[in-house]
This record gives sequence, structure tokens and C-alpha cells, in this order.
Amino acid sequence: MDTLSTTPPPDYGKMSQVMFSWFDFTLFAIMLGLSALIGIYYGFCSNKQDTANEYLLGGKNMKVFPVAMSLIASHTSGVALLSGPADVYKFGATYWWMCVAITINSIISAYVFMPVFMKLQLTSTYEYLNIRFDNKIRIFASFLVVLYTLLYNPIVIYVPALAFAQATGTHLYVITPIVCVICIFYTTIGGLKAVVWTDTLQTMAIAGSMAAVFYLGISSVGGLTHLWEKSVDGHRLDDFLDFSINLTKRNTVWAVVIGNTAHWLSIFGVSQSSIQRFLAVPSITHARQAVLIFCIGVVIVKTLSTITGLIMYVKYADCDLVLTKQISKHDQIVPYYVMDVAGNIPGLPGLFIAGVLSAGLSTLSTTLNTLSAIIYCDFLSPFLPANITEKQTSNILKIIVVITGTICTLLVFVVEHMGGVQPLVFSLAGITGGPLLGLFCLGMLFPKANAKGALFGGTGSLLFCSCMVFGNKYYERMGMLEDFSKPFSTEGCEFYVNATLPNNTVSSEEKPFALFRISFWYYTVLGTVVTILVGLVVSWFTNKDDPPVHPDLISPVVRRWMSNEKRRTPPDYLNVERALEMVTYNSKEDETVAKER
Repeated sequence: MDTLSTTPPPDYGKMSQVMFSWFDFTLFAIMLGLSALIGIYYGFCSNKQDTANEYLLGGKNMKVFPVAMSLIASHTSGVALLSGPADVYKFGATYWWMCVAITINSIISAYVFMPVFMKLQLTSTYEYLNIRFDNKIRIFASFLVVLYTLLYNPIVIYVPALAFAQATGTHLYVITPIVCVICIFYTTIGGLKAVVWTDTLQTMAIAGSMAAVFYLGISSVGGLTHLWEKSVDGHRLDDFLDFSINLTKRNTVWAVVIGNTAHWLSIFGVSQSSIQRFLAVPSITHARQAVLIFCIGVVIVKTLSTITGLIMYVKYADCDLVLTKQISKHDQIVPYYVMDVAGNIPGLPGLFIAGVLSAGLSTLSTTLNTLSAIIYCDFLSPFLPANITEKQTSNILKIIVVITGTICTLLVFVVEHMGGVQPLVFSLAGITGGPLLGLFCLGMLFPKANAKGALFGGTGSLLFCSCMVFGNKYYERMGMLEDFSKPFSTEGCEFYVNATLPNNTVSSEEKPFALFRISFWYYTVLGTVVTILVGLVVSWFTNKDDPPVHPDLISPVVRRWMSNEKRRTPPDYLNVERALEMVTYNSKEDETVAKER
């Protein structure tokens, strides 16, 4: 054990000395108040959200810019803003390669998956799986999404609420219900329009606060040149160009790029929340413009997060905050850093914490609106009377938002006992995201795939990913996994520290089976591959009597290779008759076939 001194350290926590001023509280209150007012406006003053079309899709006449801002805000949660820089601080700058993955994801989403969803105009994206395969696959997928969202939302709430509690001294149990009630309120009464415009407001707050804190951080460490030199000396750039194909190594270029491409496709390219926003704009051209703005915005956010992580390392390189017990874990380093560099500027800490908390609210409001659509369309609508009115449908959707929002709020008090944030998020996403993305890939990219193949592929992938993830978590708790964190130091502290430096090595005899040591970045892509492979094998043995698949259900990148006979097949083979009326025929050939039918 490497100890620097046996003298107990004094109470030197800066976070307890620099707290919110009245101006910080004022800015924070204004941000939450404006979010509530937007909900009131769209719920009572504007066109009331009395129809499912208005409530879920904003009347399908939303503008590109607010929809793009909503996409950015909902996919830039407080988890990303706080855990991203902390990951760079602890493991190095390989995290930046996520920008490449996001770019690839945007291209694939816009040209592979989006055209199918835009043509079918389905309220629930998982209704596609019913049309392409059968109702069992749709219910299976919807259940996975609902389960993941109910487990993920508490993390989204917990992380920024914890940051606010640290910066203000307010107890976590007090601030969490307050902000959740506000979010549930404006999401419930305002529908998608309220969600989109509050997301736009909150994105502006995030951008402004990040830019200000970024500038102050660069100044505090002596400029970009010193930042680069110190980062190199501290080994934070060692893995930046590591193209190793070792799946058990935590951070390599391939792990971050390939793993995050699959991860982002599952949470963006085929997710209900994203497609719901694409359908809210008039055309696929407008939707692709929104994706372009989204890509640029998120790449900027991830780049700033990477540099901010390096700034924090340089600032605390010689006196690590965890080793000196100024914070309990590295996930808490960002709010400490903000209060450290910006605590003497009235309003700026409040703006930053408001931005982080707003990012969490944005993700929460988006997922609550999405959950209402999935639960209603996939679980409730089959049991409701056929003559239900649009007003009744809208009220049911609002009740669902209240119930699911309350459940997520209560689960926040469980999340605080579940360990590290980012690995937890990717573990949950790996269990459900891989099978989901695999099902959509089977449906849109492989015309030979059938319902039996999709069912076996999805369930097989779910079991495989669950085994891999839970095995990894078990061995991690047992201390049998290698720690890839970079070195830390307390040599520059101005006080005596009794610190134990971490031991990053694990003997080869103690290492578990390789499957349980795979980097968590790969979870989603492995789940997707298993779904596709198993699905294709089962389909090959069972698709002899399957009718041809209508080309409207296949992605354009594959459709061009389908035979003319299949392209002329009328849509009699669609499983849901109601969906046939929603398919629009763009070519004269398809229109003629439809009339003959």
C-alpha cells in the first residue's frame, strides 16, 4: 500500500464552501418556470392537445429547427454531460471517437431506416414489427423498450439532481420530486409541441453554460498548449489511436466507434422518440435536415465534453479529488469543477446546473411522451372500444404520462444505490438495445427473414446479452476484472493525505472467461449480430411457405436488389389491414397495382 502520510486529512471540501447565490437560484427557477409556462401555453392557450395526432406528432407541421433542437436535447441528457467528461478524466480521450459513431449513425438512420418509417407513417415504430412479422414480435419489442425506459429514466433524473444537491446543499429527496412534477406537468398537458419547445429552450441553456464553463476552464489551466502537454504526460491520450481488435480492452478506437454506432442506432435510428419527431415534420427532406442539425450539435457537445474532461484532469492532475476524498466518486467531478472555476461569477453555476438538469428533464419529457405512445398503441388499444373518441384517447395518453412519470420518480431512490452511472446505462442498453436493433435490421434489410426467425433471434439475443452483462457485473463486484483507469496522483496536494493508490492489475489466474470481460461498448453490437445470425438461420429453415415481402417494408438500400416480381406484389401480405390504408404509393407502378387490388 502506497501511503503518503498517516496524518488524517482536514476538511478541505471546496464544494461545501462555494454554494449557489441568490442569483443562481433565480436563474434556476426561471428555467423551470419557463418550461412549465410552455406546457401551459400549448395545453390551454394554443390549439389544445385533444387528438392523438396533435398530442403525439404535433399535427405533423412542426418546424425543422425546434425538432432538431429537441433531438439534441433529448439525446444529450445530464448523464452524458456529467459522465462523459468524468470518463475522459479517468480513462482518457478515446471517448471523442463517439463523434465518428454519431456521424455514421446519422447517415444510416437518414437513408436506411427513416424512409420506411416515413412512408408507413406509423404512430408506434414497433407497429412496423407487427406488419413485417407478427404481433408477438411487436409486443416483445415494446415490452423491452418500456422496461428499459422505466429503468433508464430514474438514472436520467438522479444524476443532474445529485449535481444540484451538491451545489446547493438541498437534499436529493427534496429536489427530485419538485423537478419531476414540473416535467410531468408540462409533458402531460402540452404534448409533443410542449416537449419540443421546452427542449429548444433547454438546449440553448446547455449550450450557453457549456461554452462559458469551457472558456473559464481553458483559462484556468493555462491554455490549449499546456492542456495538450499535460494530457500527454498524464497518459490521457495514450489510447486515442489504439486500433487494437482486443474485445476485452475497455477503450480502443474500434470499441468506441463500432460499439457506439450500434448503440446510437438503437436509441436514435429505430427508437420511438426519434421517429416520433421525424413524423412531426412535413416531409422526409425536412426530417433529414433535422438529422443533420442533430449530428452537428451532438458532435459539438461530445467534443466539448472530451476537452472538458482533459481540462479537469490537468487542473486536478496532482491532487486527485477521489483519493483526497473531496468527492466520493469520479461521476461527481463535473459539478465540483464548475463550482470551483465559476463559483465567483454570480449566475454562471446556476445556469450550468440548470442546463444539466434541463437536459435530464428534456430526456425525461421525451421518453414519457414516447412511453405514452407505445403503451397506448401496443398494449391498451386492442382492449379499448372501437368507438373511442379522440378526446378520450388524448386523456388516456395524459394519464399514462402521469403514471409512468410517478414510477420513474420513485425509482430514483433505488438508483442511488446501484453504483457507477455510465457502465450501468450501457449495460441496460446492451441487454435491450441489441435485440431491438437486430429485429429492425432483420425486417428492413433481409427480405427472407420471417416471424419465427425474428422471435428466436430476439429471445436468443436477450438471453445471450443478459448472461454477458450480469456475468460481467458479478465479476466486477468480486474485483476480478482489470481496471483500465489511468494513473492518479496526490503529490501536489497542499495538505497531507492518507491515500491508497489503486491497483490496476489482475493476475491471469483470476481472470474470468473472456465473454464476461468484453468491453461494455460492444454489448449492443454483439446483441444485434446474435439476433441477425440466429434469425437468418431459423428463417432459412422455416420460410418455404412464406409469401413475398412487400417492398414498402424493406429499406431502399435493399429494395433496389429485389426482383421485379416482388416489387409488383400487392400489399396483401401485410399483417395489419389498418396499416395498408396508411401506405402511400410514390411510383405510378405501385399506384396502378393498388388500384387493381
